[in-house]
Amino acid sequence: MTNDMTKGNPLKLIIMFTIPVLIGNIFQNFYNIVDSIIVGQFLGVDALAAVGTTGSINFLVIGWVSGMTSGFAILIAQSFGAGDHKRLRHYVAMSIYLCAAMAAVMTAGLLIANEPVLRLMNTPDNIFGDTRSYIAIIYAGLPVTIMYNMLAGTARSLGDSKTPLYFLILSSLLNIGLDLLFVAVLPMGVAGAAYATVLAQGVSAVLCFFYVRRHFEILHFSREDARFNGRSAWRLMVMGIPMALQFSITGLGTMIVQASLNLLGSAYIAAFAAAIKVQNIIVQVFPSLGVTMATFAGQNAGAGKIKRIRKGMRQAFFIVLGGSAVCALIVYFLGDSMVTMFVKDPTGEIRSIARQMFRISMWFYPFLGTIFLFRNVLQGLGDGFVPMLGGVFELFARWLAIVLLAAPLGYVGICLTDPCAWVSALIPLIPVYFVRMKRLMRWEQEKMVAAE
Repeated sequence: MTNDMTKGNPLKLIIMFTIPVLIGNIFQNFYNIVDSIIVGQFLGVDALAAVGTTGSINFLVIGWVSGMTSGFAILIAQSFGAGDHKRLRHYVAMSIYLCAAMAAVMTAGLLIANEPVLRLMNTPDNIFGDTRSYIAIIYAGLPVTIMYNMLAGTARSLGDSKTPLYFLILSSLLNIGLDLLFVAVLPMGVAGAAYATVLAQGVSAVLCFFYVRRHFEILHFSREDARFNGRSAWRLMVMGIPMALQFSITGLGTMIVQASLNLLGSAYIAAFAAAIKVQNIIVQVFPSLGVTMATFAGQNAGAGKIKRIRKGMRQAFFIVLGGSAVCALIVYFLGDSMVTMFVKDPTGEIRSIARQMFRISMWFYPFLGTIFLFRNVLQGLGDGFVPMLGGVFELFARWLAIVLLAAPLGYVGICLTDPCAWVSALIPLIPVYFVRMKRLMRWEQEKMVAAE
C-alpha cells in the first residue's frame, strides 16, 4: 500500500499523513517514558534519576540511527516519486547492508565506551551502577532498533505512515506489561525496564519486517537489485551521514547540558528528566510534521513539482503556529501535574523544578516547530549538509548558554539552553531554504518553457 503525495490537496495529504506519524511518535516515546514512570513509582527518585540521566545519551545514539535511516529513506522516496522502482529496490537493498554494518559497529563500540562516557558526564556515584546497567542493555538491543527504523522509514517513504503506527501501538502495550512484570513483580530493578524496552522493540521490528516483505510488491528483489554497489552505498551514506550527524550533534549538546545538571543532585536530575519527557510527548506534532514534509518534498522533488513543495510548506507553517499555541497551553496548565506521574509521593520541589522549565520553554515552541519544517524539507530536497549545519549551530548555542548562563543563573540558565539552541538552528536553515527554492523554481520554469 503506497501513497502518492505528488497529487491531490497538499494540506489534506500533509494532515492525513502526519496524524498516524504523530500517534506513532507518541507511542515510540512511551518506551522510555513508561520505563521512567514505573521505575519512579516502584523504585524511587534515585532510580528515576538513573534512567533519566541516560536520556541525552539515548538521544545521541537513537538520533544517529534515526538520521541515517531517514537519509536512506529520502533517496527511496525520490525514486518512488520519479517512478523508478528498479532504483528504489536497489536503494532498499543497499540500505539493509549498511544498517547491518552499522548495528555491529555501534553495538560493540558503545558497550566498550559505556563507563568512560558516564564518568565524563559527572554521573553521581549513588546512581552510577543502575545507569550503567540500563544503558548497556539498550546498547545491546540496538540491532532491533536499527531494523525497525529502517523498515518504518522505507514504508513511510512509499507513503504508508499507518502500518508502522500499528506495530508501535502493539509493542508499546507489550512494553508496559513487561515493565510491570520485570520491575514491579520480579526483582530485576532498573535493568528490568531496559530488558522490557528491548524486547518490545524487537517485536515491533519483526512484525514490520514481515509486513513490508508481504505487502510491498515493488520491493520484491531480484538478484541484480540486491547486488552490492559501492557507488550506490556511497550515495546513501552521503545522504545519511549528515542527517545522522545533525541528530547526534544535537544529542551531544544535550549531553553537555546533562553534565551540568548532574552537578545539582538527584532531585534536579529526576525533575528535569521527567519534565523533558512530558514536553517531548506534547511537542511531538513538530517532528511528526517534519517526517511528513521530508516525504512530501522528496516525492515531489523526484516528480519535478517544485511549486507544490512551496505551497505545502506555506500550509504547514500555519500548522506549526496553531500547534505551538496548543502545546504552550497544555504545558502551562497541566505540565507540572503530568510530571508527578513519574515520582511516588512527589514533593513540591519536584513540581517547582519542572514548572520553571516549562514556563521558559513554552514561549519558544514556534521556533522549535519551524526547525523541523525547514530542516526536513531541505532533507527531502536532497540537502544533508545544511540541516547538519543547523545542528552545529544548536550545539554551539547550548555550549555558549552553559558557559555564560549556568554559573550566574544556575538552573534557570540550564533551562535557557534549549530555547537558545532552537533560535540558533534557524540561522542557516531559513536563508538556504529560500535560496534553494528560488533556484529550483527557476529550473522548473525553464523546463516548462522548453517543453512548450
